[in-house]
Amino acid sequence: MSYIKLDQSNIENEHICCAISDKKCSDSYDLKKRWLKNEFNNGYTFLRLDERAKVFIEYGPTEKAWIPVDAPNYMNIGCFWVSGKYKKKGHGKALLEKAIADAKEQGKDGLVTVVGKKKYHFMSDTKWLLKQGFEVCQEIPSGFILISLNFNKKTNKPRFSATVTSGECPEKDGYVVYYSNRCPYAEYHVKVSLAETVEKRNIKLKTIKLKTIEEAQTAPTPDTIFSLFYNGKFITTDISVCMDSRFDKIVEKCID
Repeated sequence: MSYIKLDQSNIENEHICCAISDKKCSDSYDLKKRWLKNEFNNGYTFLRLDERAKVFIEYGPTEKAWIPVDAPNYMNIGCFWVSGKYKKKGHGKALLEKAIADAKEQGKDGLVTVVGKKKYHFMSDTKWLLKQGFEVCQEIPSGFILISLNFNKKTNKPRFSATVTSGECPEKDGYVVYYSNRCPYAEYHVKVSLAETVEKRNIKLKTIKLKTIEEAQTAPTPDTIFSLFYNGKFITTDISVCMDSRFDKIVEKCID
């Protein structure tokens, strides 16, 4: 199994897995690449299979992670995805082992990542990671769970930042979406798909783009890729809710 590590020298000529062939998201795809180029300067790693496939892991120092988590000297796993015909072929374990080895080489106290009590879209498989030795650190009312793989048992357990512990966002009137360029789908679907969907329904929507690490680390949601709220209550991380054909079904299910 051959894997490629993307960096400043090769990212322009290499794909980043998601939205490879989705032409409507081409601008969002470029924004994700630009985001990655900036984060490489913060010690971020993007490692993928040397194929035209969605098989990859992203990770970097938690101090520079785009999530509201307090975990000094840990390595945070961002997106971690093995899809389609590449499942159950050892890629998940191989990529995780590379992240573990890298974290240990850098003297980190462990790995940490945000998952869901149930499977949340664009988040790692909770049950699988627990089987790999990860432990639950904290669960919050919105259904997010912080889990960690600890190398040093004497360190303080990672925790969510105070901005997310209520499970709500400050905006209590109507729909609010928080998003960033961490995902090559987010920009297009928030600005185009969701904008058209709410206009068709005459719905009030506020969009908040997280543009800096500081904004992401003080966000009211652990999923800074995409999180939709209604009247302050968390609804979903599923970007497909932006689409006209999916909005009503997802929202009704989540609000009920």
